[in-house]
Amino acid sequence: MKQRYYFDWAATAIPDTFSSDAVPFGNPSSRYAEGREARAALEDARCRCAAVLGAAPGEIFFTSGGTESNAIVLHSLLLRRNRPGGGGLLVSAVEHPSVRENGAVLVRLGKPLTVIGVEGDGRVSEKTLEAALKKAEAPRLAAIMAVNNETGAVMDIPRLAEVLRKAPGAPVHLHCDLVQAAGKIPVDLHAWDVDSASLSAHKLGGPRGAGLLYLRKPMETLCAGGGQEGRIRPGTENTPGALALAECLERRARSETAVAGYGQAAARWKALIASLKALPRCILIPGDREEEDSRFSPYILQAAFRGIPGEVMVRSLDDAGFAVSTGSACSSGEQDRPVLAAMGVDRTTAFEGIRISQGWRTTMEDIEALIEGIGGILRVL
Repeated sequence: MKQRYYFDWAATAIPDTFSSDAVPFGNPSSRYAEGREARAALEDARCRCAAVLGAAPGEIFFTSGGTESNAIVLHSLLLRRNRPGGGGLLVSAVEHPSVRENGAVLVRLGKPLTVIGVEGDGRVSEKTLEAALKKAEAPRLAAIMAVNNETGAVMDIPRLAEVLRKAPGAPVHLHCDLVQAAGKIPVDLHAWDVDSASLSAHKLGGPRGAGLLYLRKPMETLCAGGGQEGRIRPGTENTPGALALAECLERRARSETAVAGYGQAAARWKALIASLKALPRCILIPGDREEEDSRFSPYILQAAFRGIPGEVMVRSLDDAGFAVSTGSACSSGEQDRPVLAAMGVDRTTAFEGIRISQGWRTTMEDIEALIEGIGGILRVL
């Protein structure tokens, strides 16, 4: 087989390996020895995740991943009665479909929703957030992701939290999707002053079907069942998934690993962006993205190639041995690109856009091969 190069880490990371021999098989809710052993392991995973994320163990609730965690928080609005209608929702224009589509469900159920606009670089600013707050109808919850999954734009969550805290009226709950942030940029939930946050294990090299929800304060949720996870997420706990998630977070967060990994990723992206800028048919999105740019994570890049639809470029690169995507894997069948539209990217350029994302196993040799592969495709198309 032809050598493969993986550049879709934003969709899912190449999995790490874990030892399953020591994972207790018992049900953590059972009272006998096997159950107690599983409970101890689950609580150990909870403490370890909390330590990495700057949270308390009692604020961590295990779920099946980012999508479920986001839905739990957003749909809790339906049960909040201290405002007429339970309060409104603020959602940034560049959120992941798991937030955007759940917001649409709430609208159909009668909840008012206000979109928070973004600047041309795809980031929510204090200005755009303040403008949304002025237009919002009884806002109760704001959803603003930490790192965008299509462009890598990094939001200044602590400063945006300050804007929300100063807003007149009742406090606005700040929910933060950390799926593309955890393990890639430093995260400190208490210092960031967020009320809730979500992440997925498989973006960190862990298994699919495992994730967590951070809640600064418990909330009433729509899903009922057993008393597991403080009644926030009923259902038998996924002990192996929780342990794998804790191990992944620790691996990515070790100081020497985190600093070196970020620096190496930035160096690889610097080389890639410089090479793409030299191609006459390449358009970076946004157009003013620099080789070294603190506004963006050095793990995700959006680019377009004039005259070549994104899907054609994705298939051509796949044939050449490279895995890239046109955007979020959760909406890969859709033609519209709402994130790019919110940034003011014209429809033609958005249609031609592809997402390139790297991870901790990516090498400079991989980057050089990708640059060569793109150049070869452009000569043919």
